[in-house]
Amino acid sequence: MEKSRIIEDIQNGKTALGIEFGSTRIKAVLVGSDNAPIASGAHDWENQLENHIWTYSLEAIWNGLQDCYQKMAEDVKAQYGVALTKIGALGFSAMMHGYMAFNKDNELLVPFRTWRNTITEEASKKLTEVFQYNIPQRWSIAHLYQAILNKEEHVSDVAYFTTLAGYVHWKLTGRQVLGVGEASGMFPIDIETGDFDKKMIGQFNELIAGEGFSWKLEDIMPKVLNAGDSAGTLTEEGAKLLDTTGALEAGIPVCPPEGDAGTGMVATKSVAQRTGNVSAGTSVFAMAVLEKNLKKVHPEIDMVTTPDGSLVAMVHCNNCTSDLNAWVNLFKEFAESFGVEVDMTKLFSVLYNKALEGDDDCGGLLAYNYFSGEHITGFEEGRPLFARTPDSKFNLANFMRVHLFTALGALKTGLDILLKEEDVQLDELMGHGGLFKTKGVGQKVMAAAVNVPVSVMETAGEGGAWGIALLASYMANKAEGESLSHYLDEKVFAGQESLTLQPEAKDVAGFDAFIKRYSEGLPIERAAVDSLKSNSI
Repeated sequence: MEKSRIIEDIQNGKTALGIEFGSTRIKAVLVGSDNAPIASGAHDWENQLENHIWTYSLEAIWNGLQDCYQKMAEDVKAQYGVALTKIGALGFSAMMHGYMAFNKDNELLVPFRTWRNTITEEASKKLTEVFQYNIPQRWSIAHLYQAILNKEEHVSDVAYFTTLAGYVHWKLTGRQVLGVGEASGMFPIDIETGDFDKKMIGQFNELIAGEGFSWKLEDIMPKVLNAGDSAGTLTEEGAKLLDTTGALEAGIPVCPPEGDAGTGMVATKSVAQRTGNVSAGTSVFAMAVLEKNLKKVHPEIDMVTTPDGSLVAMVHCNNCTSDLNAWVNLFKEFAESFGVEVDMTKLFSVLYNKALEGDDDCGGLLAYNYFSGEHITGFEEGRPLFARTPDSKFNLANFMRVHLFTALGALKTGLDILLKEEDVQLDELMGHGGLFKTKGVGQKVMAAAVNVPVSVMETAGEGGAWGIALLASYMANKAEGESLSHYLDEKVFAGQESLTLQPEAKDVAGFDAFIKRYSEGLPIERAAVDSLKSNSI
């Protein structure tokens, strides 16, 4: 869009702003009337381990939000020479799950407990058993129930509990609401009603009936909203809290607060049924939008929803590219030992493309990329390792190929539950993240792993802050009855270039042969964990 048109959009409030609280960065993205980013700002932050709890302080939340907003506003001024006073629509998102509990005076009862905490195992197992629905440890309801099991004093005073996105939205609009995608990481959603599952709420109330609390679960949870619903407006107090200069006008329509999984789906155009996305970097996760419920409960599969309420199966793995990157750095060090100056982009490209020359099944080689534990395969700790037999075909092509394959090994294990046991049908997966930066290679491996076409778009790197900006834009600008999927197809991604690779039969067969070796070799990884002690443990 031309600069003059962008300035006009800014001055007339034909913009949408999305702000997302990631685990290490808070990012703001402002989009124009064509939904393309026109300005951004970011604030780096880190969680703290306090009394064995991973947390962020309230001060860090608000200082980070204000700094992030201010840097975005400064970017607007620097690029376009105008002050930002009007915004057409606004939205907030954050890393999902966790626990923020408040009393009747709106005081935080205990420090914010983030998704990263693994302190709710007892509650997670019990609730999964009671609901017959997988409740991961990081879910908000698991945190609440674990606090009850621990006999924590604060629980009797809980008047409201929510997530980080819900908290920020509440303070800026006065509304205690959540988007359905974010809500699905608090408590199970009934897909038919688009609300928290009433049967399971009743089961929970019955479970804790003997505790004598004055509250019922339905009384202390946010109201669930769908994508496109109005979730209030920025209050005068909220405007001052967001923009400390006082320049920003109140009254901006705000969309339902969402989680980072939902905004990632929006940013990769993966909200329609039979589509999904894979984010592959340090960790890796895949989201598959389902046509119907799964036949049974799988502890490896998290069940959430899209921002517009479709059921989503999520496979999340802790390890992806860390070990692969370590090997690439070793080759860099080798080259530099000969006095060769190394261009890392070229090195990744050469080594990744070399993998395409390898045998379909990696020539019998085996590797595990477990820098940390991997719940999908039952490991509480990890030990990266590489193994081969004397008759394996040990060459550079197979070596790189096996490390690309194993980067998706745990993910493949989880996705096979969906695609083979549950017969989930997918027409396309959208790939984003570091594994896909070398054109065509990560896609080809991913397509082989899942036997589904894999596409990568140029805009995949814009991230969740752009995704929540698009949700705000959808709320403000959608046509009567227009679905989120249609809005994204026609008013955001129309005409955008993408590269789609179809799975090749020989690659699919090769990955299946590798994953059989991977599964059978897991006792080797177990022996490494048991026998090889880490200095950091």
